[in-house]
Amino acid sequence: MKSAYFLIAFALLAFSSSFASAYDPSPLQDFCVAINDTKNGVFVNGKFCKDPKLVVAEDFFLSGFDKPGNTSNAVGSFVTPAFVEQLLGLNTLGVSLVRIDFAPYGGLNPPHTHPRGTEILVVQEGTLYAGFVSSNQDGNRLFTKVLNKGDIFVFPIGMIHFQLNIGKTPAVAFAALSSQNPGTITIANSVFGSNPPINPDVLTEAFMLDKNVVKYLQSRF
Repeated sequence: MKSAYFLIAFALLAFSSSFASAYDPSPLQDFCVAINDTKNGVFVNGKFCKDPKLVVAEDFFLSGFDKPGNTSNAVGSFVTPAFVEQLLGLNTLGVSLVRIDFAPYGGLNPPHTHPRGTEILVVQEGTLYAGFVSSNQDGNRLFTKVLNKGDIFVFPIGMIHFQLNIGKTPAVAFAALSSQNPGTITIANSVFGSNPPINPDVLTEAFMLDKNVVKYLQSRF
């Protein structure tokens, strides 16, 4: 009798698990609007697949990650991506990689989010101050660490995060992300540099700033 109950419970668990696993795939681009006329279809959620018989080793290969990026810019950092756009063999594999170069004395990968991917970062050279902020529901808690060569830090999917070079020498980090196209939303660029601009009244109230300050910040982006 006990074995019968066990079998019934096991069957119900398996049945419920089949429903739990039947979810929509994660989006791989910002939006994918449905259309009825397939002749006008340009983008899909991901990429069209190459005939497997035509696949070659070069489809899974990318060089250049040994070369430092140019950090002579406003934030003093440069991100070299290996997303599906650069490495077509990543399509459907759910993983990607970036190299991040930081200028000395304050090179910054500014606060940003990856809406479609968790990030795990390892420092190859230098010293970084890195962290992320949790959601409103969690009280917007700040989690930070000073990372040295060989240290690893994880940024959960969707969380606002950053890295700052606090050393006197250039810094280099590599990060893997759990999406072939994780997306990047740089907070300052999105808020103050949107196209078209957000109404200054919205930002004035949201950030509790003078409208002239908001307009100045918008002019910077």
